[in-house]
Amino acid sequence: MAQRMVEQFMEMVRIDSESGNEARMMQYLLGAVREAGGKAELDAYGNLIAHFPEQGCKGKAPLLLSCHGDTVKPGVGIEPVLENGIVRSNGKTILGADDKAGIAEVLETLRTSKVRPPIEFAVSRQEETGLQGVKNLDFSKLTARRGILMDNDTLDTIVIGGPSYFAIDVELTGRAAHAGMEPEKGINAIQAAAKAIAALPLGRLDPQTTANVGVIEGGLIRNGVPDRAKFLAECRSADHAKGQALAEKMEHTIREQGTANGATVKVEVNNLCRAVRISEDAPIVKLAQRGLAEVGIDAKCVFITGFTDASIYNNQGIEMAVVGIGAQGEHTTDEKIAVADMERAVRALTAMLRLAAE
Repeated sequence: MAQRMVEQFMEMVRIDSESGNEARMMQYLLGAVREAGGKAELDAYGNLIAHFPEQGCKGKAPLLLSCHGDTVKPGVGIEPVLENGIVRSNGKTILGADDKAGIAEVLETLRTSKVRPPIEFAVSRQEETGLQGVKNLDFSKLTARRGILMDNDTLDTIVIGGPSYFAIDVELTGRAAHAGMEPEKGINAIQAAAKAIAALPLGRLDPQTTANVGVIEGGLIRNGVPDRAKFLAECRSADHAKGQALAEKMEHTIREQGTANGATVKVEVNNLCRAVRISEDAPIVKLAQRGLAEVGIDAKCVFITGFTDASIYNNQGIEMAVVGIGAQGEHTTDEKIAVADMERAVRALTAMLRLAAE
């Protein structure tokens, strides 16, 4: 089992699939799902949706399993290295265990499980850039009302909720001028952006709420007053109303500060997902805990301030718990995963499917 799963995992991470460039990965999965005994198709947005028949039971409600097929950057030309039971990249890129290890674990489970209810399997595109794939998923092709998202890192936690998330894209326009000869004729867009950023509340604002500016760019030459600057900000909160109020405050501050410094300001705020929390006593959470307990893991429920496709599934009325895949160092060039943890994840998921069929 381990050799086949690891070989498939390493094959998948070699397929370039940075967000927005997942077409080859999805085509690969069409074949991989069919090889594992399922029927697969791509919806209009390019997400994969598959169905696997029940095994060893009759009349049980379907269960949804889900992962995402895209990766963050740098994710082109990944070359995985297996050494001493650990798979890592060669150090020049991420590994892509997030979330291709999850996909490999699901496929191995579906190849080997002897008892399971009908399974629906969805693999989304563009998860890493704002859950765009699952937001555009063709939900008419799904009937399951509960499911497991294989996209948590640690095996001993189950994610039961995530925050409201607001992406704030800002563009400031000033006026170009020669920085040495006639700077007074210019309006420095970078300076306007800097003052707007300096006025924002950033970092951890309370136990539920954070804000950040992660990207800034502007200008073309050292000796020119720059007439363009852009920056990307965000805020998130476990309380939707609080997150909404913070996003509005940040937008107001950016407009006020940018205008006060002579720039024209364009701000676009997108609420990418809404805060959701399912009960620790929800049947799908208890199912996941029981499956993990069978492989010796006492899993605790956690609420995270990151976001996953589960937020959208839960907003759509499909109760989703997020279960670990065993990855470490995601989104970095130090990303790695232990083969033993992948095997453990498969045994736990196999147990969950059996329990769902009882």
